[in-house]
Amino acid sequence: MLTPSTGMTGELRMTRTGLALAILLGSAGGLAAQQATDAVAPEGASAAQGAAADFGPLDDAARAALEAKAQGVPVRGQDWMVSAAHPLAVQAGARVLERGGSAADAMVAVQAVLGLVEPQSSGLGGGAFLVWYDAATGALTTLDGRETAPMAVTPTLFQDEDGQPLEFMAAVVGGRSVGTPGTPRLMEVAHRKWGRANWAGLFDDAIALAQDGFTVSPRLATLVAAEGEALQRYPATTDYFFPGGQPVAPGARLTNPAYADTLRALAGQGADAFYRGPIAQEIVAAVRGAADNPGLLSPEDLAAYRVIERPAVCVDYRDHDVCGMGPPSSGGLTVGQILGMLGGYDLAAMGAESPDAWRLIGDASRLAFADRGRFMADSDFVAMPTEGLIDPAYLAERGALLSGDDSLPEVAAGQPGWSHAMLWGQDSALELPSTTHISIVDGDGNALSMTTTIENGFGSRVMAGGFLLNNELTDFSFETHDADGWPIANAIAPGKRPRSSMAPTIVMRDGAPAMVIGSPGGSRIIGYVARAIVAHLDWGMDIQAAVAAPNLVNRFGPMDVEAGLPEALTRGLTDLGFELNPTELTSGLQGIVVTPDGLEGGADPRREGIAIGG
Repeated sequence: MLTPSTGMTGELRMTRTGLALAILLGSAGGLAAQQATDAVAPEGASAAQGAAADFGPLDDAARAALEAKAQGVPVRGQDWMVSAAHPLAVQAGARVLERGGSAADAMVAVQAVLGLVEPQSSGLGGGAFLVWYDAATGALTTLDGRETAPMAVTPTLFQDEDGQPLEFMAAVVGGRSVGTPGTPRLMEVAHRKWGRANWAGLFDDAIALAQDGFTVSPRLATLVAAEGEALQRYPATTDYFFPGGQPVAPGARLTNPAYADTLRALAGQGADAFYRGPIAQEIVAAVRGAADNPGLLSPEDLAAYRVIERPAVCVDYRDHDVCGMGPPSSGGLTVGQILGMLGGYDLAAMGAESPDAWRLIGDASRLAFADRGRFMADSDFVAMPTEGLIDPAYLAERGALLSGDDSLPEVAAGQPGWSHAMLWGQDSALELPSTTHISIVDGDGNALSMTTTIENGFGSRVMAGGFLLNNELTDFSFETHDADGWPIANAIAPGKRPRSSMAPTIVMRDGAPAMVIGSPGGSRIIGYVARAIVAHLDWGMDIQAAVAAPNLVNRFGPMDVEAGLPEALTRGLTDLGFELNPTELTSGLQGIVVTPDGLEGGADPRREGIAIGG
């Protein structure tokens, strides 16, 4: 039997009697949501790591980075590092850093290119969360660029005339699912706060690639072909992704003059060019003009959008502070909860192939997801026990539940401390896996971790201005109350930001960054990021090994596992009582670690990204 080594107690701390009544078993709804998610939108297959020829002309640094990833070794740099999901985007960011630009400057260049070459994952039509470490002040902060619900939405937006939730993809495809994009304004706010390069020049690479054409990668071509009819419902996406009626082919040169024009407007006029004027009008017309499933986005929604600066959420783990995004993201809190529950167990001694280690990680994740489903939402709209969820005493209580010798038969949300309690039902909202992540450390020691998304692969499938619009509103619960009649915290409301699992993370030690990490992957992001941190801090893996290590993710009971795991591990997990679900787990971890000898960067071999340092 395993027991916590220090600081844990099995004594449960009651907070409010009324709250205790609301803490019911919540795994059934979460499991149903998981199964539905996996059925309607399985993660894209792990496309080959990618050779230089797959991406068109690349510079020597990008080619060397692809070779390093193929060999399983980290990229090294003395002064700066950038890791992101596509070589052309990383190349653009590296050029900015080489010229003395800041991490915020490089992010703008990287995101502008990603929106072109990886349009299924992120872009101007979506939202993002950013975690920033300021080397000059030692301050850590976050920017919330999450999409907002239009002011005209009602609680029944995703219900039919009988009050029943819509089928998921029926809600996704079209204008109904589109929230107010936040990414362009976040790019501008970050640049104004921490940038020093000329704003307009940061779009040069993306404009040139959009105007002159870029090489369609194997992954993009595969995903377009797999989308088929869903991506051909509206003329703009059909014309762009299916020229001549055929899906774009790998190696083809694809131009996007409309995107180039949008970027020129942003470069010349700032983000206001996106939120007012012709681009805003085109966005609204596309959303409301999706005749089979129109949306509610208005010019006023766009004009009113604001990025919010929020404090980072930090949890102590192995003499480090693991810091991430707080609400409306569940990522920082849930990653923090998992690690906080594990803190009293010696995972290092167990090793990376230990069934007991993965039992602890898996059940800690299940407990954290139970809390996530019950409590986490946009805290500007609902009361949330944010501090209570990561209180060391509470995490010790939850961690003590792991001290047995087999898998937990069932899990329930806990009883975190509240300053003012409310009773919430169990959420079952779906969250899909198409997202991207950017990690950067600049020459001054500033660090940036940003996860950005349009939610589902290809978002709403509605296009405007050369970019796809998000389907972020489907991250809200389709239901307003759970099966027991309790109101759901993550229900939709005008101006509200939907809950997210994005988990951009900066791991701090002695007041300075030690690791910058994040991933796409829908609700599995949380497991991917927590696993990578454990792999590095507990199992001593370098950053490339940590991002490439096998994925095992447990959210609601069944444990999702990748192919190729050691037989002893899978047999051991089965013996411990876990149901194993073999599946594609296409993480896209992009990471940087700060060492005494400089910087090391890694990129997930399951996707096309690289790291470049200098």
